[in-house]
Amino acid sequence: MKTDTIAAIATAMTVSGIGIVRISGEEAFSVIDKIYRSKNGKKVLSEMDSHTIHYGYIMDEEDVIDEVMVLLMKAPNSYTREDTIEIDCHGGVLVMKRILETVLKNGARAAEPGEFTKRAFLNGRIDLSQAESVIDIIQSKNDFALKSSMSQLQGVLTKKIQEIRGEIIHEIAFIESALDDPEHISIDGYGLELEKIVSNIRNSIKKMIDSFENGSILKEGINTVIVGKPNAGKSSLLNVLLRKERAIVTDIAGTTRDVLEEQMNLNGIILNIIDTAGIRDTTDVVEKIGVDKAKVYVENADLIIYVVDSSTKLDENDQEIIGMLLDKKVIVLLNKSDLSPVTTDEEVKLYLNKKIISVSTIENTGIDELEEEIKEMFFHGNLAFNDEVYITNIRHRNALQNSYESLGMVLRSIEDGMPEDFYSIDLMSAYEELGSIIGESVEDDLVNEIFSKFCMGK
Repeated sequence: MKTDTIAAIATAMTVSGIGIVRISGEEAFSVIDKIYRSKNGKKVLSEMDSHTIHYGYIMDEEDVIDEVMVLLMKAPNSYTREDTIEIDCHGGVLVMKRILETVLKNGARAAEPGEFTKRAFLNGRIDLSQAESVIDIIQSKNDFALKSSMSQLQGVLTKKIQEIRGEIIHEIAFIESALDDPEHISIDGYGLELEKIVSNIRNSIKKMIDSFENGSILKEGINTVIVGKPNAGKSSLLNVLLRKERAIVTDIAGTTRDVLEEQMNLNGIILNIIDTAGIRDTTDVVEKIGVDKAKVYVENADLIIYVVDSSTKLDENDQEIIGMLLDKKVIVLLNKSDLSPVTTDEEVKLYLNKKIISVSTIENTGIDELEEEIKEMFFHGNLAFNDEVYITNIRHRNALQNSYESLGMVLRSIEDGMPEDFYSIDLMSAYEELGSIIGESVEDDLVNEIFSKFCMGK
């Protein structure tokens, strides 16, 4: 493990009121003593108490770079469990760079992405799942994502994983002890007892696995594709949802020739909205590319909003679209409800039995009902965050799935009457998979990959 002293700018590289330069490592106090001067020039920060703040100047030899406040945190009571210094300076890009350059010139090196949090993990302050929650907090797009990430940082997932691993290792220890000392430890009838224990553990793991779909959607957003034939009102709908003129709207069919991608927060739900080219048979080469792209996006969507022009009859283009939507999550919008209807709910339901809502993008009606239907479709109308463990990280989901399958192998061995040492092998596999979630028995390459996604100052 590296023990040298690292430094980085911990705030955004943009003009702001305050900027922070962070230093961590064995030489952190040596570095700050070389470049800090108090107002009267006498204070030596390495001699000051931990968790105190000091006003003074950062100097590059005899040149004053900035007037600062310096926060001292001595090991092990810091984020990294190392001696840590934070220099609060004025938030100009140039001044932050000058301070960092001075710090590096006096004994520190530039931190790698995520290296402060990586050191917190390697020094045992947080486990790997908690470290991953740090970047999730930074990237949170809604209240659910923030609360879920904070819950994970506070150790809710860690506690659950440790509880399950404790149950598994207890059974492994019993089996190994019984095999080593069969005269004193009987395993008669143990298979039936283990079957109940493993089934209960699998149920707990399955509950966490099942939370991934909703947890991931709430964290990352619902991939929502707007489809329909040309001039049905898809681009108008996008503009209404975004409350801005994002897409060009004309009476000319085929105006939208490529996909438009936007993100919006719909009362706590993130929608990753994709407005596609109108789907129809066309000889226009450029428009055909847009239509082909629309079909690909439909295939991979979490939700499809099918916009139907209720002022015209359904035609062969509508039939082609309907054929793509039969096994998808779809909300049908009968648009142009402000005009005399030609296509009705009943007619659409003859071909596509999905939720149908009448809307008018001109009069801005029906949009509230659309929002409520999305909530009901994905979250049964309830967006409240509770104390349950939500899985939002695909790495965690995969490890849980592998553990679940290993425990299934234990049940199969019991059913087949296999020797007890077979139970132990698969129990240990499940134990190690769960351990990978919190950072036990993980490869260095995985750790490096996780922290490479962080910013420099975190």
